[in-house]
Amino acid sequence: MALSYRIPAGRRAVPLLALGALVASTLVLTAPPAQAAETLLSQGKPATASSQEGDGYAPSAAVDGNLTGTRWASQWSDPQWFQVDLGQRSDLSRTVLTWEGAYGKNYQIQASDNGTDWRTLKTVTGGDGGTDEVAVSGSGRYVRMLGTERSGGYGYSLWEFQVYGTTDGTPPAQGEVKVTGSQGNWQLTVGGKPYTVKGLTWGPAIADAPKHMPDVRSMGVNTIRTWGTDASTGPLLDSAAAHGIKVVNGFWLQPGGGPGSGGCVDYVTDTAYKNNMLTEFARWVEAYKSHPATLMWNVGNESVLGLQNCYSEAELEAQRNAYTGFVNDVAKKIHGIDPDHPVTSTDAWTGAWPYYKRNAPDLDLYSMNSYGDVCGVQEDWEEGGYTKPYLITEGGPAGEWEVPDDANGVPDEPTDVQKAEGYTKAWDCVTGHRGVALGATLFHYGIEHDFGGIWFNLVPDGLKRLSYYAVKKAYSGSIAGDNTPPVITNMAVSPASSAPAGGEFTVRADVRDPDGDAITYKIFLSGNHANGDKRLVEAKWRSTGNGTFAVTAPEKLGVWKVYVQAEDGRGNAGIETKSVKVVAPPVTGTNVALNKPTTASSFQPSYGDCPCEPAKATDGRSDTRWASDWSDPQWIRVDLGAATAIRKLQLVWDPAYAKSYEVQVSDDGTGWRTVHTTAAGNGDIDTIDVAATARHVRLHLTARGTGWGYSLHEFGIYG
Repeated sequence: MALSYRIPAGRRAVPLLALGALVASTLVLTAPPAQAAETLLSQGKPATASSQEGDGYAPSAAVDGNLTGTRWASQWSDPQWFQVDLGQRSDLSRTVLTWEGAYGKNYQIQASDNGTDWRTLKTVTGGDGGTDEVAVSGSGRYVRMLGTERSGGYGYSLWEFQVYGTTDGTPPAQGEVKVTGSQGNWQLTVGGKPYTVKGLTWGPAIADAPKHMPDVRSMGVNTIRTWGTDASTGPLLDSAAAHGIKVVNGFWLQPGGGPGSGGCVDYVTDTAYKNNMLTEFARWVEAYKSHPATLMWNVGNESVLGLQNCYSEAELEAQRNAYTGFVNDVAKKIHGIDPDHPVTSTDAWTGAWPYYKRNAPDLDLYSMNSYGDVCGVQEDWEEGGYTKPYLITEGGPAGEWEVPDDANGVPDEPTDVQKAEGYTKAWDCVTGHRGVALGATLFHYGIEHDFGGIWFNLVPDGLKRLSYYAVKKAYSGSIAGDNTPPVITNMAVSPASSAPAGGEFTVRADVRDPDGDAITYKIFLSGNHANGDKRLVEAKWRSTGNGTFAVTAPEKLGVWKVYVQAEDGRGNAGIETKSVKVVAPPVTGTNVALNKPTTASSFQPSYGDCPCEPAKATDGRSDTRWASDWSDPQWIRVDLGAATAIRKLQLVWDPAYAKSYEVQVSDDGTGWRTVHTTAAGNGDIDTIDVAATARHVRLHLTARGTGWGYSLHEFGIYG
C-alpha cells in the first residue's frame, strides 16, 4: 500500500514541482551492457540499514516496488549504508537507485557473499540525485550502498534500491518439497535444495498481507504458518510467493487446543464429520497444491491434548486413538492428491506422539507447539524412540500456563527482556537438535494490541518489540544498524495489592533507549482478570517525573494489569506490565453493619458460587456476596441493634447491580424514611453520604442494571 509523502519534523518542504523533477531526472553514470536474461533480484528481499530516520522509513520500504510512495531514510550523519539480501549468490549487472530529495553525493556499490566481507564494485562521486543507474560487474548474495558523503544536512533517502542480474544457477526455493535423509539425519528439501524453516505464525488479515509481508521477509523469515485453509487463502499465498516466503497450510479439526476451538467431536462414531472434513481438505489441497508458496500441509492443532476437555479415562483413550487414526486417513488422502508436499500434524503435548507413532504412519513429520519447555521436546523425542523428524509450529516465551502466579494470584508475565530471551532460547533449542528438528514457525507475527497481543505479538499495533529483533537476529544473523526499542526494567506498582478504586496508585520503571531517542509514554489497563475484557484501555494518568506515574485505578474491583508503553518515535516500543489489585476505597470510621443481622426479600440458594445469603453482604469479605432473585423490586436490610448515628454507606456491587434504588432508615423496622435516592447507578462501588440516626438501614431496589438480580459483595454502613 503506497504511503503519502511525509516531511519529517524539521525538514523544509520540497515544492511539488521540484520533487517531481528530482524523481524524474536520471543520471546515467555508465551505460549498462545488454543483459540477455537480466532480472530484478532485489524486490521484496530482506533489507537492512545502518539506521532509519523514524517510523515509516524502514529499509524494507526501499525494496517494495513502490517508486514514489514509500522510502528508506537514514539518520543525518555520515557514513550510512543500505543493503539487501538477494537470498543466493547472483551475477550482478546493474543497480538503480531512485533517490528522494536527500541523496548521496558520494557512495559505493558493494557486494558480499556472507554479509561481512565486502567488495567495492563501483564508486560514485559527484552524484546529483534523481535516479542513478549504475552498471556493475561482479557477483554476490548481498549488495549494499555505502554512503560516504551526503548532499546536504539531511540523511540518505531512497525511494527504491533495485539490483539487476542473473542467478549463478542455484534456483530459488521452488518445486517438490521432501523430508529426506535417514534416522536422526533428516532434512527438509525444496526443489532438491536444503531448507530450514525460519518461520512465524501469521496473524494479520489476509487483505493486509502485501503491507506486512515485506517486513516479515526483512526479518529473514522464509515461512509462515496458518491454522486454516479455505477460499480466502489464495491472496495470502500469492503475497507470500511474491516475497519468497513459503506457507505451512493448516487444516483445523475440533476440538483443537486453544480458545475458540469449538465443540467436541466423537471420532469413534461421527463418520459424517470425518467425511465432511476429508472432502473439504481435499478440495483445498487440489486448489493450492501447485501454488509456489505451499510448503506443507498441517492437519489439526493440539487436538490430542484438547480431547481431554471432552472425554476422560477409557473413552478419552479411545478418542485419541480414533483421532490420530483419522489424521492418518487425511494424510493418505492428501498424498493421493499431492505427492509433492509433506503432511504433518500439530499438538502441544509430546504425550501425543505415541498415538501418532501407533496410528498415523503416513505422516511425513510431527509438529509441536512448545513455549517455556521447548528444549524438553528434544529430550522427549529421544526418550520416545521416534522415527520421524519434527517441526516446532509455535514457540516463544513462557505462556500464562507456565509461569508462577504473582502476589495478586495472576500469572506473572515475563518482562520484555525475558520474552526476547525466550525466542532466542527457542531457536537455539531447535537448531541444537540437528538432523531432527527441521525448523520453527515461532509465535506470533500479530498486530493485536490487547492482553494476549502484548504477551506474544512481535508487532502489537505495528510497534516492534525487543522480541521482534530477537527473532530477526536469530533468522538473519544480525541486527547491526537497526534502531531498537526502549528497554524497560524494574517496573513496580504501589500499592500493588490495595489500590483504592477510583483513586491513584503509583507506577515506576527504569527506561532507557539504546539509540538515545526521545521517549514518549502511554499507560494502559486491562481488565482480563477482573471482568474478562482483554482489551487495553488507555488509563487516566500523569507523570510525576523520573519514570514515575500516578495512575487512576478503575472503579471495578479485582486484579487488573497495568502497562507502561515507551515509544521511541521510530516504530519501536518497550512494553512492560504488572498486576494491581483494586480494592474498595477506605472509609474512615467503623463499619457498624459488620456481622449484624441481615435479611432480604430473597436470595439465590444455588447458582454459580451461591448459596448467596444476605449475611454475606455484611461479613467484611469482598469474595462473598448476596444475590437476589431475578425480579423487581427487591430489598436488603441490616439491624444495627440500637439507634446509631450514620454518616456514610459503601455499596460494593457485583456485576449484577442496581440502576435505581433508595436508601431508607427506620427506628422500629416498620416505618421507613428515605435518605438517598438514585436512578443513575452504574455498578462497581457507590459511596454515599448520609446524615441520619436509626437502628435499621434498608436498600429498596427498584430497577436492575442487568438481566440478573441484585448482587452485593459488601453493604457497609459507617458511623
